Amino acid sequence: MLLAFRRRSSNPSPSAQAAPAPVTSHGPDLTNVIEDFATQASALGQEAAEVRGAIEDASQAAQLQGQAVLALTQQLQQVGQSQTDIADETEAALKAVAQVGDAVHGVGQEVGGIVTTLREVSQAAREITQIALQTRLVAFNASVEAKRAGEAGRGFSVVADAVKDLAARVETSSKQIMGTVGQLDSRVGTLEREVRRNEQGQAGQQSAVHRALATVGEGVRRIHEASGRSRDVCEGLESQVGSIESEIRGTTGRLSATLARTEKFLRISEHLIEAVAECGVRTPDTPFVEAAQQAAAQISQLLEDALRTGAISQPDLFDEDYRAVQGSAPQQHMTRFVTLAERLFPQVQERLLGSSDKVVFCIAVDRNGYIACHNQKYNHAQRPGDVVWNTANCRNRRIFNDRTGLASARNQRPFLLQTYRRDMGGGNYVILKEAAAPITVAGRHWGGMRLAFKF
Repeated sequence: MLLAFRRRSSNPSPSAQAAPAPVTSHGPDLTNVIEDFATQASALGQEAAEVRGAIEDASQAAQLQGQAVLALTQQLQQVGQSQTDIADETEAALKAVAQVGDAVHGVGQEVGGIVTTLREVSQAAREITQIALQTRLVAFNASVEAKRAGEAGRGFSVVADAVKDLAARVETSSKQIMGTVGQLDSRVGTLEREVRRNEQGQAGQQSAVHRALATVGEGVRRIHEASGRSRDVCEGLESQVGSIESEIRGTTGRLSATLARTEKFLRISEHLIEAVAECGVRTPDTPFVEAAQQAAAQISQLLEDALRTGAISQPDLFDEDYRAVQGSAPQQHMTRFVTLAERLFPQVQERLLGSSDKVVFCIAVDRNGYIACHNQKYNHAQRPGDVVWNTANCRNRRIFNDRTGLASARNQRPFLLQTYRRDMGGGNYVILKEAAAPITVAGRHWGGMRLAFKF
């Protein structure tokens, strides 16, 4: 991610930096040798940053794959459990279908008893009808005899007429009972035949009820068998996915170990560039380092003047109580020195940004990587809900405490030079160098000036 070096000596004068090494008459020009050495060290740092970035990408991809495989394993476990639940439910359903079949068979037996009872009722109604006919006949004869008896038989005649009417009503009711029972007998008989048809041993004559039950049972059995097969497949897949997950974990571990070992390349590059810096030979990086130092000195002077004039108090200038801006995305924060920074910093930052087409950004940050005011092209107000646009265009009032940003913010040596890979969005990356110099106010380290530039 980065290549860093720190100048060990105190700030040397520009003339001392520009003084070339002596040339001997018995060997090559030492200045040329050191310059070539610096070029090679810079190239080594660039390659180290590329390799580290590639390993980081592979490590992140492996971690994402591991997470995806783990999620897949959990999903397979859930599917397997669901199939087990389905199998349990279908077993219960098969038992229920069997119970329904038994119940229908029992209904058939009960229906047979009902048919018998209805026929007994019908027979009783016929007998009652016969009795009613006989009663009517007797009552008729009695009525005739009463009329012959004249006045003496008048009372008996009234009784005979009443008995005759009652017998007529009994006959009518009995006939109605016989008709109703006949209809019931016909309907119940049909039901009995439907229920008992499957007992005749002929599949083609099986009742509609039993055919429906058989269809339901067959469907439930197929579901039961399919859930069993699916459960077996899930168990097999879960085992295979578990093996893949284990392999990915091993790959991730090896990548992490390899990533840690790339630190050695970065340290070697750091020592090489330090050696060049100690020789005082100017390199292509020297103008950017000097520019960062000059800008840091200017910011330091502006902040000291603000303290001296009372534009801000020292506690407010060194405020580290970062207050989150509600609704901001990415998260922004406010401090008590934001207004002052927005008024003072652009005059230094924008001038340095326009000094070379290689400069990507130039910003002053406090010691925790907080950017109160970014370059104007990245210093816009956020658009609510537009995180992608905000991320690219609203980099102010944010804390960048990644390794590169925090190293530049907390560096207290004369300068720090880092090489790292920067994400430009859309899967595009660019290798940058960053020169940083400390900003000191009233004898206290406030932060750093970060100047990033292209190779």
